Amino acid sequence: MRRKLVFSALLILIMLACNLTPSSVSIRNKPPTNTPNPPTESLTPLAPTATPTASLTPTETFTETPTPSETPTLSPSDTPLPAVKSLKAEVIAPLLSCRYGPGPEYLYLFAFRRGANIKLIGRVNAENWDWVLVENKKVPCWVKAIFLDVQGYIIDLPVVYPDIAKLPITPYWPPTQVLNAKRNNQTNEVTISWVEVPVSPGHYEDENMQPYIIELWRCQNGELIFDPLGTNLTYISFVDEPGCSEPSHGRVWVQDKHGYAGPAEIPWPAYSTP
Repeated sequence: MRRKLVFSALLILIMLACNLTPSSVSIRNKPPTNTPNPPTESLTPLAPTATPTASLTPTETFTETPTPSETPTLSPSDTPLPAVKSLKAEVIAPLLSCRYGPGPEYLYLFAFRRGANIKLIGRVNAENWDWVLVENKKVPCWVKAIFLDVQGYIIDLPVVYPDIAKLPITPYWPPTQVLNAKRNNQTNEVTISWVEVPVSPGHYEDENMQPYIIELWRCQNGELIFDPLGTNLTYISFVDEPGCSEPSHGRVWVQDKHGYAGPAEIPWPAYSTP
């Protein structure tokens, strides 16, 4: 009886084993057939190349050095031009007086003849250039520019008066003192007066010499002009208009045949609207 039972159990197991499919066994014991073998490249990290790519290396356009278009350049109008040291000129008048100061009221030194070749070395600090300074071995002197044929532009000459070129000083007379300076706001007329310094006739250069020289830097038509005036009186009037970028100013000299005493600065009256 026991043998029959064992035989029956074995028979059942054999029948069950025959019913199992190979596909059901493969699912349990093998990896899926649609999964490829992993490539070796994916398991090994990529070594960096010796040369970086262009996208990772910044080019010169990204450096802090600006490109030429970003660098400001000075135009010729923005670049200050240095003043020339001198200009050549030729005298075109029959006789041209050369004086100690930049105007006909100053003392006479000598005269140039027509055709004389001279060297100009300076001008006055103002916007008019009627008189220019001539190089001379002993004493530089001033001539009127309209009687010259100048090789160049007078405006390019260095400014030498009043700070560099000086008037000769006389030892015989004291400086004067400005007493008053008034302005008429309606007419722009300025009147100044000063203390008298009685220069004796023996100290006159000639009978036409005027013992007082008033140097004015006054405003006219929007320009600051240099205007030296001579007088025998102890007062003088002139017009000083508003509208200049620089302030007007002036001074008074006492003149004799040896030179000048002073100067006495003018306390300039301010312009005020009525």
